[in-house]
Amino acid sequence: MPRRKKVTKREVLPDLKYNSPLVNKFINCLMKDGKRGLAEKIFYRALELAQEKGGEKGLDIFNKAVNNVKPVLEVKSRRVGGATYQVPVEVRSDRRTALAIRWLKTYAKERPGKSMAEKLAAELVAAARGEGGAIKKKEVTHKMAEANRAFAHYRW
Repeated sequence: MPRRKKVTKREVLPDLKYNSPLVNKFINCLMKDGKRGLAEKIFYRALELAQEKGGEKGLDIFNKAVNNVKPVLEVKSRRVGGATYQVPVEVRSDRRTALAIRWLKTYAKERPGKSMAEKLAAELVAAARGEGGAIKKKEVTHKMAEANRAFAHYRW
């Protein structure tokens, strides 16, 4: 964190196909070594496959999946008098979407399947239905925050 200037947030421009900034954020997160074209192909193919599997529009499935995975609470470590407590805190909105995107990408990678597009489509459909690895991660995070509710008074 800089001492002098306040860091300005850059706004993410919407993608060309769906005109959605959230899609562009996901593609940016999916991108490896600056290979944007490849990341776009993977994502758009995944939305097509998700549309075939889920029966709804691909973009609707994607938006529903991201909204289902967004966490409300998380735990942060606070050091008080030599002891470290896991203190539950609410998650800011921009961090919510970042975590949801990261979890969807991570658990899609771990899925069995041929291509990344197929894995991502399967994870998006599962998350839209309320199942899958990313949803489990959200539930585990919420359970941790719920279990450590007694330390909520250390929040500041």
